[in-house]
This record gives sequence, structure tokens and C-alpha cells, in this order.
Amino acid sequence: MSDHLQNTLRAGALLLGRLLVGGMFLYEGASKIAIYGAAGAYMQRFGVPSELLPFVIVMEIATGLCLIVGWQTRWAAFLLAGFTAMAALIFHHNFSNFNEMQFFEKDLAIAGGLLALFAAGGGEWSLDQYWRQ
Repeated sequence: MSDHLQNTLRAGALLLGRLLVGGMFLYEGASKIAIYGAAGAYMQRFGVPSELLPFVIVMEIATGLCLIVGWQTRWAAFLLAGFTAMAALIFHHNFSNFNEMQFFEKDLAIAGGLLALFAAGGGEWSLDQYWRQ
């Protein structure tokens, strides 16, 4: 495989990965605005103060957008990896419930993907790369 093709595939894969993961967090943050009361009540059921909900919304939307456009990609991915792992531990620790165990595993897999994005950076097709030139 030529270097050019390999670089193009890598850049495309990083862009698609950023779009998919960033889009998910952007959607989740926006969804929490639409169901603000229910989201706050859900947090409280697990001992998390609902007063943290605005922070969660802003963080999900802001870091999701950062991933989508590839700006401060490593920091956004790192923050979201920690956030997602913490959410898994807080909200999906009932391993006697098969669905909760799957949510826990899904969150850890997302955190792992975010750590890979942290290691790789935004790629050639990102604002990080554009402003680096």
C-alpha cells in the first residue's frame, strides 16, 4: 500500500471516528437539555447532585464539538474518556443486571476508543492540523 493511500485512510478513519464519537456526545448533551428534569432525577437516584447537570451538558456538547471539528482533540478525548469511565462506574455497576453490565462494557469500550484518539490526535483532516501548519 502506498504511503499516500495509507495516510489518506488514516486521516479518513480519524475523521470518521471523531464524527461518530463526537456526534454521540453532542447528541447526548442536547438530549439532556430536552429532558432536563428527568436527567437530573436520574443523577440524583445514583447520588450525583443534579446541580452538576449543567456542567455535564456543557462538557458533553463542548467536547463533542471539539472532536467533530478536530480542535484540541487530545484534551477533549482525554476528558471524555475519564468522564465516560466515571459514568460507567457510577451508573452501571449493577452487574447482576445483564443490561447494566452491557452498558458498563459499552462505556469502557468508548473510553478505550477515546484514549486511542487521545494517543493519535485529530489527524490530518482536523483543525489541530490546519492550525499547526
